[in-house]
Amino acid sequence: MLTQFDCIIFDADETLFSFDAFHGLQRMFEGYQFSFSVEDYQAYQAVNKPLWVAYQDGEISASELQTRRFLPWAERLGVQPTELNQRFLQSMAEICQPLDGAAALLDSLKRKVKLAIITNGFTALQQARLQRTGFSGYFDAVVISEQVGVPKPDPTIFEHTLNLLGNPPAERVLMVGDTPESDILGGIRAGMKTCWLDHGQRSLPETISPTWQVRDLAELRVLLNGHP
Repeated sequence: MLTQFDCIIFDADETLFSFDAFHGLQRMFEGYQFSFSVEDYQAYQAVNKPLWVAYQDGEISASELQTRRFLPWAERLGVQPTELNQRFLQSMAEICQPLDGAAALLDSLKRKVKLAIITNGFTALQQARLQRTGFSGYFDAVVISEQVGVPKPDPTIFEHTLNLLGNPPAERVLMVGDTPESDILGGIRAGMKTCWLDHGQRSLPETISPTWQVRDLAELRVLLNGHP
């Protein structure tokens, strides 16, 4: 199946890299002598998740998201929200690990097709991750929404990425990601083939239909290469 594609584009968080936000927040708050609990995490997510939806819908900027999600904690600890955000991204970079099968998958694809990342994550974290994992050499383009100014699923970020990859036909590009509303919907709107990485934690929206669906990166490697 690999011969169908000129390029394969990956999401980053929970597609190539683990994203254990709870662990990252615990690590960050330890520096303030604050024990961050499960209940604290639920309170954080009650603020954070709607902000991510607003960001993906183009209603707020990346900097607004990063600042506003920490406002309650900044007031509680008497620090600036920008400081908390910076320390959180640092903590997330420190604990970052590739998902199982990521290195083997990328090794199987390198030099056969062009590879890229499109991520709605933030520049400081994404760049640190690529360096820490040694993955930076695999990719012909790394596109970060914070730098482009628009997030997935906006078609603009996909068009920008195709331009960086030499403008291959969209139908010969595969978009791989774990979030249907940004990765899969964005790829569909851009005219690409899509593959949903289903971690078994949620159902697929009825209005979004990926071309393929896999449970892990090992299954994707077999799908693309025809063998383990």
